[in-house]
Amino acid sequence: MIRNMLQMSNVGSYPPVFRQLNGGGVHPPQQMMAQLKKNNYSMEDTSTTTQEDSVPIPMVDLECLSLHKLGDACKSWGIFRLVNHGIPSTLLTKLQYHAKMLFGLSFESKQALITNPMSYFWGTPALTPSGTALNPAASTSTMNWLEGFNVPLTQLPHFHSEHPMLHCFRLLLEEYGRHLSRIATTLFESMAKNLDLDPKQSESKLDESTAFIRVYRYPPRRSLAGEAWGMIPHTDSSVLSIVNQDHVGGLEIFKDNKWHLVNPIPNTLIVHIGDMMQAISDDEYMSVKHRVRVKKQEERLSICYFVFPAEESVIHSSKYKPFTYKDFQEQVQKDTRTLGYKVGLQRFKA
Repeated sequence: MIRNMLQMSNVGSYPPVFRQLNGGGVHPPQQMMAQLKKNNYSMEDTSTTTQEDSVPIPMVDLECLSLHKLGDACKSWGIFRLVNHGIPSTLLTKLQYHAKMLFGLSFESKQALITNPMSYFWGTPALTPSGTALNPAASTSTMNWLEGFNVPLTQLPHFHSEHPMLHCFRLLLEEYGRHLSRIATTLFESMAKNLDLDPKQSESKLDESTAFIRVYRYPPRRSLAGEAWGMIPHTDSSVLSIVNQDHVGGLEIFKDNKWHLVNPIPNTLIVHIGDMMQAISDDEYMSVKHRVRVKKQEERLSICYFVFPAEESVIHSSKYKPFTYKDFQEQVQKDTRTLGYKVGLQRFKA
């Protein structure tokens, strides 16, 4: 009964422009589409993606971690499904429940309640380091069909709210963040062994103080006309991204010149290799291109953890000029402001 109640979302909880446009579809602008095509991110040939196009991505067992399986997944796929991760299923259920309840508040309430250090955003996943929208979605042509909460984990203990739902959500996020820190550290240390990285030098390549959580809701698009995208094709800037998605699905990855669905499986996590890990590995591991397709009748929820190198840690690679994550972040922000999209590692090619 609770699940049915949550699925019957309050229409007033969506950003006003989503309520007005839910029916017309949203398309990336021509300039962005041209760059996506250039980088093999094209979306034009994907409208026929169906359940049959789902792909069984590699599975990695954290309890019995195989360096060979982990390395193969990172090299060949850039993504894998993590099982036996040690996060209680009750915690995952509570997190999703509280996230849905918070998203179900009115748009105005979310704007008022979600305050520093957390932030509320919609229409774009591109945020400044402080959590505000980098390029506010001024038109439907640049809009991603999503809304979200940005949660910098190191600052979370300083977030206090009299709202009981927000208080519970903060405690759950803190507990979840501790689990994700453990998982990310374990995976990165194993990857460093596979890549024969110097243990001392690789310490700063994954800095837990940089970690944040993004909680995304993708509203349904009920019209049969056009397409809407929760997120257009992209790669993550992180070292690692760890995704907890609900039962709805919609995540798609680009492999072998084709888009494939990644179906949700209960009590598993999806781990993405990010741009920083690709550079650290000297392109042995590949940052996976992915996107999110919006469902017509059902909203989707995902809880994503991102972790990065220390800002001033220099990444050395035969494929790229030496750069720090701070350099990379500033370039991505500049490109997003001026071009409307992220160029990424291509900017740092040797």
